[in-house]
Amino acid sequence: MTRSEPGWRAAVVTAVGASADVRWNAAGASPWARAWRLETGARIFFVKEASGRFADMLDAEANGLRALAATSVVRVPAIVAEGTARDTAFLVLEHFDAAAFRDDRSLGAALAALHRSRTLHGPARERFGWHRDNWIGGTPQRNGWADDWGGFFGDKRLAPQLALAARNGHAGALQREGERLLATLPTLLRGHEPAPSLLHGDLWSGNAAGLPDGTLIVFDPAVYVGDREADVAMTELFGGFGRDFHAAYRDAWPLADGYSLRRTLYNLYHVLNHLNLFGAGYLAQAERAIATLLAAVR
Repeated sequence: MTRSEPGWRAAVVTAVGASADVRWNAAGASPWARAWRLETGARIFFVKEASGRFADMLDAEANGLRALAATSVVRVPAIVAEGTARDTAFLVLEHFDAAAFRDDRSLGAALAALHRSRTLHGPARERFGWHRDNWIGGTPQRNGWADDWGGFFGDKRLAPQLALAARNGHAGALQREGERLLATLPTLLRGHEPAPSLLHGDLWSGNAAGLPDGTLIVFDPAVYVGDREADVAMTELFGGFGRDFHAAYRDAWPLADGYSLRRTLYNLYHVLNHLNLFGAGYLAQAERAIATLLAAVR
């Protein structure tokens, strides 16, 4: 137990109105946050805590959950409480038990409905971005607003990841080819005018589940308003979403021509993020993606 835990745990117990008779069980950990199952009497909660430079990520997560919930087309965990004790932030969510079976067809249709839902816009009615920065895993995700999708994706997604990779020791060819790619984005995206959609932002299979009653639930978002294909692309990056999911999404809202190339572009963001978070095992994948994209504009 770390020195800061008694303070934040007491704050959580107070926030949920629990008695002193509580049980804490570890429910997962990453280098940037920890999760707990809190039992108090007949009630169960899912609690996250993060400290230091990562403390802000829980407020950003709560903001994303509220944005998704406000659409009324996807289910997210209800927020029970949030706060800070000393340098440790906490987020208390409803606890849920995932079903053994997830209805991917329903999830595909729900994602399409999310992408069609009404979105926020910037102060000058800019179409793409978000009103606050948030996080993608343990990496800060810079937002702001822009009216040009390609400019936003280059400036706020690829360029920061490439710069971080250089600081992490991955300079040389990755940076040279990455700069070339940034310069070719207008050509790669020429003629593609995506409708602004609210994105989950981090939709891999571990961030979606089915409840025992068949309801679909998504969590751990990194929301912003962008091209819906960025969400769809990520569902294909690490697997876990079956044919029924993709068929249902396309039935509800077909993808535009050229998606397969844009999928490589949008997933490069996440591959670079994994390179920065987890190391050189993702370097070759990032370099291959950049080479594929550059070859397409020669």
